[in-house]
Amino acid sequence: MAAPMKKTVELFYDVVSPYSWIAFEVLTRYRSVWGNMDLKLRPFFLGGVMNESSNRPPAMVPAKGAYMMKYDIPRLGTYYQVPIKIPKNPAEVMFEKGSLTAMRFITAVDIDHPECTENLSRELWMRAWCRDEGIFNQNDFLEAAKKVGISEEIAKNALAKIKDDDVKNRLKKNTTEALNYGTFGAPTIIAHVNNKPELVFGSDRFPILAMLLEEEWKGPQAELSKCKL
Repeated sequence: MAAPMKKTVELFYDVVSPYSWIAFEVLTRYRSVWGNMDLKLRPFFLGGVMNESSNRPPAMVPAKGAYMMKYDIPRLGTYYQVPIKIPKNPAEVMFEKGSLTAMRFITAVDIDHPECTENLSRELWMRAWCRDEGIFNQNDFLEAAKKVGISEEIAKNALAKIKDDDVKNRLKKNTTEALNYGTFGAPTIIAHVNNKPELVFGSDRFPILAMLLEEEWKGPQAELSKCKL
């Protein structure tokens, strides 16, 4: 009997989003569980998505923001066993300083060393949404790269390229493609099934994604990510 055809799943994400972190960890865990899923990590810029889709961050609605920080994000972190801890100043992380430079740094690394993209992305989430550390400047990025074993040479080369057109254009391309699929925020999951893209939004729709892929949803801990959290 022939093996089932691989189905591509794209995860469009931004490390400013804790909900994206949950989707990222679940999908990387399921990469070896759902044998027909070919996972593609697609770093994009959430600020651009929000602007172009005329969306408004839920945390900017006072009642929603309070609920997210007090209840929703901590509960999801516990359920999915992702070590999310709300930073002392979440508004600074999400809105005041933003993630454009961080996403350009990830993109610069991804262009030349895609094998490093997963661990670097995870470490930037760990910094912002677990240890309350910065993801905004050169030292932040160098520390993150060193933590996950990326050489200083690779990290500094990526930093030198973050304002280059090829990096800007790659990040813009990923962002535009997500918008063309119909996204309005993060995480955005695109499942390509029978040559048709299926948009799945959010960090709580994994049973729906499993249905689309004709796979079984076995809960958040079907197989732990190889990287220790």
